[in-house]
Amino acid sequence: MKYAAGALSHMETTESRGDDRFAAALRGFGPIGLLAILAIGLTGNVFVGGFAFPLGGLLVLAWAARSRTPLRAIGYVTPKSWVVTIVVAAALGVALKLVLKAVVMPLLGADPINATYHHLVGNAAALPAAIWSMFVGAGFGEETVFRGFAFERLRRLLGNSAWAKSLAVVVTSAAFGAAHFGTQGMSGVQQATIVGLVFGTFVAIRGRIWPVIAAHIAFNLTALTIIYFDLESAVAHIVFK
Repeated sequence: MKYAAGALSHMETTESRGDDRFAAALRGFGPIGLLAILAIGLTGNVFVGGFAFPLGGLLVLAWAARSRTPLRAIGYVTPKSWVVTIVVAAALGVALKLVLKAVVMPLLGADPINATYHHLVGNAAALPAAIWSMFVGAGFGEETVFRGFAFERLRRLLGNSAWAKSLAVVVTSAAFGAAHFGTQGMSGVQQATIVGLVFGTFVAIRGRIWPVIAAHIAFNLTALTIIYFDLESAVAHIVFK
């Protein structure tokens, strides 16, 4: 019996050490760590029947659990007040969208009409999938990958100095912008890059992503509202007639 108990204890210790090594490998930048980064970075959102499935964001949570990385490290810090956080962040998200649509994008020569999503004008049947995508795909999925996981990886690689945080903001914003090229072209890249710079700067300073998740959802819901009611041209010409 003593021998059996000792053997079992040895097996458990060996498994624990192996588990520790794998967790450390996931947190590192060797072959396993780089493979995890590629898997998450290249996956993103998967669309099933028009509904966004945030596979990339879910893989980040799985990576955090398996690598024993606390959720706080990827920005999931519980706000002191959910109500204040959501209301303030949502208001800023709405304001950011309106400023971009009415001022910044016209200055960059963007077409007032977003051809990619113009089919949503008055299209009530498409609203459930669109709204779902705003919350799950964009809000949770994109922020978890680009402002949560990516910031944690760059912070671990480069450190927490001011220049390292600045570089993280630039790199993640460029990647976020590039991810929108396939569906929205250069205008989408420009807008997404600016959004990434704003959201990334907040995360670099505050180290939390719940506010940017709320702001991102509000930003996209504002865009959806403008498109649905066919107000894109009107909003784009508020300042520049």
